[in-house]
Amino acid sequence: MTRLSQYFLPTVKEAPADAEAVSHRLVVRAGLARQVGAGMWTWLPAGWRAHRKVEQIIREELEAIGCWEMLMPVLQPADLWKRSDRYDIDEVFKLKDRRGADLVLAMSHEENITFHMAREVRSYRDLPKLVYHFQTKERDEPRPRAGVLRTREFIMKDAYSFDRDREGLDRSYDRFVTAYDRIFDRSGLEWYRVESDVGAMGGFGAHEYMAPCAAGENDVALTSSGYAANVEVASAAPQRVDGLPEELDAPERAQTPGATTVEEVAGQLGAPAGAIIKAFPVFVDDRGPVLVVVRGDHRLNEIKLQNVLGAGFRPAQGEEVRDVFGAIPGFIGPVGARVDVIADQALKGLRGLVAGGNETDVHLTGVEPGRDFRPTWADVRSVEAGDTAPDGAAIHIEPAIEVGNIFKLGLRYSEPLGARYLDEDGTEQFVWMGSYGIGPARVVAAAVEQGSDEQGIAWPRAVAPFDVELVTLGKEGEEARTVADRLYEELQEAGLDVLYDDRTASAGEKFADAELVGCPLRLTVGKRSVESGELEVQVRRGREQRSLSLDGAAAEVAALWRELP
Repeated sequence: MTRLSQYFLPTVKEAPADAEAVSHRLVVRAGLARQVGAGMWTWLPAGWRAHRKVEQIIREELEAIGCWEMLMPVLQPADLWKRSDRYDIDEVFKLKDRRGADLVLAMSHEENITFHMAREVRSYRDLPKLVYHFQTKERDEPRPRAGVLRTREFIMKDAYSFDRDREGLDRSYDRFVTAYDRIFDRSGLEWYRVESDVGAMGGFGAHEYMAPCAAGENDVALTSSGYAANVEVASAAPQRVDGLPEELDAPERAQTPGATTVEEVAGQLGAPAGAIIKAFPVFVDDRGPVLVVVRGDHRLNEIKLQNVLGAGFRPAQGEEVRDVFGAIPGFIGPVGARVDVIADQALKGLRGLVAGGNETDVHLTGVEPGRDFRPTWADVRSVEAGDTAPDGAAIHIEPAIEVGNIFKLGLRYSEPLGARYLDEDGTEQFVWMGSYGIGPARVVAAAVEQGSDEQGIAWPRAVAPFDVELVTLGKEGEEARTVADRLYEELQEAGLDVLYDDRTASAGEKFADAELVGCPLRLTVGKRSVESGELEVQVRRGREQRSLSLDGAAAEVAALWRELP
């Protein structure tokens, strides 16, 4: 019995002052969740209902591919994480028990599930295995933001596959692709599957499921022909540079007083930004200083660079720049560099470029990569809108929320944690593993982002906290109230989840709250309805108004609800 007079749904008119994302503002205003501290949120009843609806869709589709639910603990022995070499990740919460034993609060469960499989799987006959769970995750997020989108504690569905070889892993991976595609279709989201970086998870292949929206913290490179990749890993042919300076037989010095930015150098020398070589002095873990250079109209992609280096790195700072790289920032260049140089491939084949002269207020003109300096070539830039994707189509870039990810982990965790099996010949082999995650809270937030207007949320049918909101304008003892009470019972009997606004509030307040909370259908019963014998219906998406006969209204409402997206 969900009567709003008794339900905990604390709607508010004003959004938090720090709320920038639409979902942050509306999740708070619609009474779905409340913040406890930085990155820590409490789901209130209506918000939790939406969360649970997403969970149920996930359960149904995973079990359809033979993946079975279990539950693993958040608190885990640190030894497992030390063996997998993830203990020192900054985002991992670490603690000790009263006896001084090291523990972690898990931000994912690869170590835990591999520990069990290492003890339970003995033979090739035991494989494949597909399992999943929903569990709280803890992440020492340095910059919690955007409400429930980036938090320090959240519930995640993670699933794992265990196979005997690469081919088996590929088959399991494809099964999860099928399940994930159906999950996000059923959730009512606009989404796409993109190539992505494996990141801290490790492995050798990954995809992310992205829901496009303005609040997204990821940029996705897309083409009209179907290419899709996270900008972290996307590759493309660069746009040509028009108006390159004159080619020279050798670099020449040019005075550029105070010109430390690409724009200033381009302005003083009359060259396009794409003709400037932009330099990034960095220190690489266990390697030392390296100079990375890209075109002046491009951006360094730190994820790509880290993958090329195979190690972490940091920008050179303060006196390190002058002492190690030989100049102050803005005038560092690759010609005569004292350190190894990595050049982005977009510089290859260009001539007549401008680079820092490695002395204050001096740049070199007529620089030709490969002639005047010999770098290691690599793809270390972020693609830009208008570049050409591998399929030949022009790229455009959209912000998006990551709502799910899938990884081919291979032997990344099996080897350090000893997950082996005996094959048909009695030979011991390592188990091949995949990992598959979905954040239900992110699906909820993405649904809010994609389905909102100036009045509030307009939920997709599948994840709305309630199917229908019934608003009565009648007071106790009035016929309109009696009719509304009876309709409430009939709607429930018809199988609909109904939020019944039976409060004594004004009609204006009830309608404003209904549009803010955003149930797919709003039904209104008042004196006019009783007199006309018609039920007032609003389809929340588009705010379309309809009328249905009060006689048999519950069945008609249920049929209308089933037609909604």
